[in-house]
Amino acid sequence: MRFDASTLNYDEKGLIPAIAQDADTGEVLMMAWMNAASVDMTLETGKVTYWSRSRQSFWIKGETSGHLQSLVEMRVDCDRDCLLIQVRQTGPACHTNRRSCFYTALRDGEEVELMQPMV
Repeated sequence: MRFDASTLNYDEKGLIPAIAQDADTGEVLMMAWMNAASVDMTLETGKVTYWSRSRQSFWIKGETSGHLQSLVEMRVDCDRDCLLIQVRQTGPACHTNRRSCFYTALRDGEEVELMQPMV
């Protein structure tokens, strides 16, 4: 069956959350938003393309930083309202220069930083 991005369940702004995961390690790298066009662009080019809510424009991950995300596989959840984007990440995924955006753990009511910025 041929995939059609219009069959996904987008929010009222036409967006769907996309979780980027390292295809080799399973590490969750980041979460961003996509719209139908960015889903199609990602599938066509193999370069993960998000929708920037702040800039109101497409955002090819790593286009300016060099921290590219190459698509390995895209998965749709059971409700069709969230995507799992398995990627090969070049460099850090987070704008803070960390491997993952999920570098802060909450333990016993305290915030614990799990990783330092990459050099």
